[in-house]
Amino acid sequence: MAALAFATGCASTDQPVEEADEGAVESEFSDRAEATPVPESDVSDTTVSSQVTRDFDIAPVYFEFDSYEIQDQYGSVLRSAAEALRESGANVVIEGHTDERGSDEYNLALGERRAAAVRKYLYNLGVPMGQMSIVSYGEAQPAVSGSGESVWQLNRRVEFEVR
Repeated sequence: MAALAFATGCASTDQPVEEADEGAVESEFSDRAEATPVPESDVSDTTVSSQVTRDFDIAPVYFEFDSYEIQDQYGSVLRSAAEALRESGANVVIEGHTDERGSDEYNLALGERRAAAVRKYLYNLGVPMGQMSIVSYGEAQPAVSGSGESVWQLNRRVEFEVR
C-alpha cells in the first residue's frame, strides 16, 4: 500500500516546465525518458493510466488558399483539443502545412502563420503556452500527392502531434 501511494505521488508533478526552443523539445522528452527508466514489472496502474490519458488524436484544421484565418467550423475541434490538452497536460507540436503553389520560402512562412494562429487560439482557450510548440513544413509533407483544387485543399492544413 505504501509503495502504491509512493508511485502515485511520483507519477506526476506540479512543477512548471521551462520553455525551450523548438529544436530542444524532442531532446527534452527523450532525455527525461532515458533518465528515469522504469522496468516493465515495476509499472503501476497509475503510471499506465497517466500515459493513456495522453493518447488522443486531434483532427486537422484546414485553411483557405493563401490564408491563415481559422474558419468557424473548426471551433469545436479546437475547443475539444484545448480541453484534452488542459486535462492531460500533454505537450503538442502544431504543424503548419501548405499546398504546392508558391515559393518554398513563402510556403514555410504561411505554414508558420497557420500554426501560430492555431497556437494562439488554443492559448486563448486556456492551454498553457509551455505545452505547445509550432513547426512549419510548408509544402514539404503533403497529405495527398497530385495537383488540382481537391488535392490542394487537403494539403492546406495544421496537424497535431501529441506527446
